Amino acid sequence: MKNDEIIKSFVTRDELNPKIWENEDLLKKEVRDKLISSASEFIEFLGVPILIHDIIFTGSLANYNWSKYSDIDLHVVADFGQFDDTTLPLYEELFKVKKTLFNTDHDIKIFGYEVELYVQDLHAAHFSSGVYSVLNNEWNNKPKKEKVEVDKNLIKQKSNQWMEIIDTALESASDVDADDAKEIIKKCREKLKKYRTCGLEKEGEYSDENLVFKVLRRNGYIEKLMNFENKVVDKGLSI
Repeated sequence: MKNDEIIKSFVTRDELNPKIWENEDLLKKEVRDKLISSASEFIEFLGVPILIHDIIFTGSLANYNWSKYSDIDLHVVADFGQFDDTTLPLYEELFKVKKTLFNTDHDIKIFGYEVELYVQDLHAAHFSSGVYSVLNNEWNNKPKKEKVEVDKNLIKQKSNQWMEIIDTALESASDVDADDAKEIIKKCREKLKKYRTCGLEKEGEYSDENLVFKVLRRNGYIEKLMNFENKVVDKGLSI
């Protein structure tokens, strides 16, 4: 089963990915050059003046828990304090939309690993233990080698429970009008987000909650939830 294969990938490695890293302290030059170019393209695509604090590479490929399922999380970091209270919500919404459009329209890969771009507020909580400044070419937060024992049976059990929750939400949303369906999907998404955030705050990247979230993302269940929400919206706008 796909879930079993995904869960087996939750292991720690003895080294950072050698395709990406020159050594434990330095990103490969050709990788860094491509990431800077990708970030520059993304910043231009945003289409608004914005002061950039940093460009960071984070996630499992900036750590020892990388696998074939990993991607490159490339965050353009900006201090959202540069926007006033009136326009800030508009900028936040713009950045979300632009992120989705850019990542959907582009297929950027570094040695087969997808590059996902995102605008991150400098002051937003960030739970990754590996954060590399692509802009400054140095670690902001260097990951540590550690052996982590993952309870694979527990992760599988909780993943199956969440798959049932999502399936039940989608089934319920199918039987009601568009507004009620959107509310059902919204509550399910918020519940899942809170579940993951609590795990990250409590135990970090290797928390059961974060690993379950990764299973759901990698097996397509989160995409399934998002796609259904779009169908609901389309249905409500159609005659």
